[in-house]
Amino acid sequence: MNYLDSLGAALRALRVNILRSVLTTLGIIIGVAAVISMVAIGAGAQARVDEVIGSLGSNLIIILNGTTTTGGASLGSGAVPTVTEDDAYAVQNEIPEVLAAAPMIRGPGQVVFGNLNWSTIVYGVTAEYFIAREWTASPGRIFSPEENRGAAKVALLGRTVVENLFSDPNPVGRIIRINRTPFEVVGIMEEKGQTPMGTDQDDVVFVPLSTARKRVLGQQHLGGRIVSSVMVKARSSESIGPAEESIRQLLRQRHRLRPGQDDDFRIRNLSQILEARAESSRTMTFLLAAVASVSLIVGGIGIMNIMLVSVTERTREIGLRMAVGARRSDILAQFLIEAVTLSLLGGLIGIILGLSGSAALAAAAQLPLVVGLQSVLIAFAFSALVGVFFGYYPARKASRLNPIEALHYE
Repeated sequence: MNYLDSLGAALRALRVNILRSVLTTLGIIIGVAAVISMVAIGAGAQARVDEVIGSLGSNLIIILNGTTTTGGASLGSGAVPTVTEDDAYAVQNEIPEVLAAAPMIRGPGQVVFGNLNWSTIVYGVTAEYFIAREWTASPGRIFSPEENRGAAKVALLGRTVVENLFSDPNPVGRIIRINRTPFEVVGIMEEKGQTPMGTDQDDVVFVPLSTARKRVLGQQHLGGRIVSSVMVKARSSESIGPAEESIRQLLRQRHRLRPGQDDDFRIRNLSQILEARAESSRTMTFLLAAVASVSLIVGGIGIMNIMLVSVTERTREIGLRMAVGARRSDILAQFLIEAVTLSLLGGLIGIILGLSGSAALAAAAQLPLVVGLQSVLIAFAFSALVGVFFGYYPARKASRLNPIEALHYE
């Protein structure tokens, strides 16, 4: 008997008890579907983190004002305004690992065009900000260093502001009013989407830093050259650590802090924060996939159990086949093929359910759907191995039966 004959005999035997065959494969179906779904969701979460990192800009470090404690109570983040424009320029000019350092101030603003108005956040920045954030204007242009030095009344608008103020998607050259001051729109920022905290990055207006300080954000930003934060872009991912340490040492020197004295500023590495979140997501995905893999083992045990029952039920049939010339290898092949066929059918159904479940879970979690061919092939191959591993013992037991005893079995 060749393998095609064995496969035909195995399929006929499975059709005799269709319901039992389906129930036997449930463990394999659930295991394969769960593994594919969990790996796909983990990959989708990783893709979302990569997307967020890309929208924020790569290799970013943020310098923030420090905190202080009065009467045992912390006054909160930014309570000590110590970071200045000059600190930003020193970081950019004196630290070779830094590509750009952009001082920034921000505050609420009311933007008016015609009879429409929109409340948003106004950022006062320098041209280096757009280098650090890897953000460009299209259509239009970024304002120049000369416009920043001259406190020019030019503005860049985020897409959300444009959608709420203009019917024309290209309002470059139009005159708007920001907190009652007229500004010319010189560019529209490319769409960035939401931050990890759900903040709309496109609901924003950018003006030159000097203009924001003098004309838009009021007296609170006129004292000295204090800024809200400094956005720093390192030259590469490998230089983030050295750049962070050099920034700390430089700012401590500039702020005349003594050894042992706490920093009066804070440094945040955005890439590390987001990568930590991605690592947590990968770890959780691995654990869930490992738990889901247990279903494959349980399904394999179910296959072994049913195949042992099948051997017992078909003992006389096995004896008759051996009596008419079937070899032990033929009996072994038939029962082993039955077990593998059950596993493969369960694997195929599990793949279909896994892909459907991945799409549904990705849509519910608002994550991109990322299904790797590798995970599908591994799950399918593992289901076949389960069939071979757990089907071999019943098949071997069937092939070892004594033909005479099998023929007299009741």
